[in-house]
Amino acid sequence: MPRSLVTDAPPDTGPDIGPDTGTLHTLLRRYDRAGEPVSCIPLTQGLLNRGYRLTTTRGDFFLKHHLDGDQAAIARQHSVTLRLAALGLPVAPPVARTDGTTVTVLGGRCYALHPWVEGRHRDGGELTLAQSRKLGALLGHVHTCLAKVCREETPDGPLAPLTPAEGPGRAPAGPGGPGRPEDASADPQDTYALIEELLGLVRRGRGSRPRDSFDELAEHRLIERRALLERHAHRRPADGTAPGWVHGDFHPLNLLYRGGEPAAIVDWDRLGVRPRAEEAVRAAVIFFLRPDGTLDLAKIRPYARAYRRASGAGPAELGAAVHRVWWERLNDFWMLRWRYQRGDHRADPGFPASAALTVWWTRSYEAVRDAFTD
Repeated sequence: MPRSLVTDAPPDTGPDIGPDTGTLHTLLRRYDRAGEPVSCIPLTQGLLNRGYRLTTTRGDFFLKHHLDGDQAAIARQHSVTLRLAALGLPVAPPVARTDGTTVTVLGGRCYALHPWVEGRHRDGGELTLAQSRKLGALLGHVHTCLAKVCREETPDGPLAPLTPAEGPGRAPAGPGGPGRPEDASADPQDTYALIEELLGLVRRGRGSRPRDSFDELAEHRLIERRALLERHAHRRPADGTAPGWVHGDFHPLNLLYRGGEPAAIVDWDRLGVRPRAEEAVRAAVIFFLRPDGTLDLAKIRPYARAYRRASGAGPAELGAAVHRVWWERLNDFWMLRWRYQRGDHRADPGFPASAALTVWWTRSYEAVRDAFTD
């Protein structure tokens, strides 16, 4: 087997350190003027894909390994991003191969080559009020453009609807797991059962390893959340809201800035049908979450106003979305599920602020809703 060109692999890359030299040579031969491989450095290893900075004799590219391997779905996503780019959105469409296609399957793995975009991620704390307004307008423009381009069927048929998934920027699978219907709000009875399961896992951990501060916080927040849910269970929202085409994973790590301006919206793997206003609320909650678990409402207000103007969404639509996302948060424990059910600690650093947010948001419910709707 040829030696791999991958260097400086992060500790969590596991056994897959990236495509080897032979695979890279075979891949690049499918493209005109892509050059020969020089280095391939891992950047991310997510649930849906792995990414590499691929340097060739012709320059730098972003090489994406799609873990789901659905070649047709990936090609349709590529078709959408190409049409979005034609409408002026800052995206990074795939590089077309010599035969005009955009997906390469080698050794049973799906790859796509994208132009390398220089830029950096910015969270809401780094954005000015004017940049917060631009962010809301950008997401509103994304939704209106998606509505336009996704009305048309691609050569392989319409894109599939979005399915539930856990993780930042995504609708949680819910206490009942992925089987919960997409438009169904979380059932508090399922949440109570999950809380008990997680509490058992937290407490049983004492025998196998020393109890640490994270365990203490997790137990405190689980008990606190159960009491909070008992007080607010009657506020469960009705199932189903008006769906629209959404990015599906709009958060700071999927938006690159060059200077003060957005340079590229990346990672369209979760493209699909969901309530657009819920994506707008969910994105704002991630962008504008402070370390102490509160939201920067002063920046959310111009963000939301700009989003409503760009998308045509009214205050009532945003208000309903605020309630639905608040309810999601009240019933959601994906970070604890990763840690205690899967043994995956990658989300641990985000738990303190995220857990505090749910309590603060419940206490500040009217103020949060007003920031999105006034």
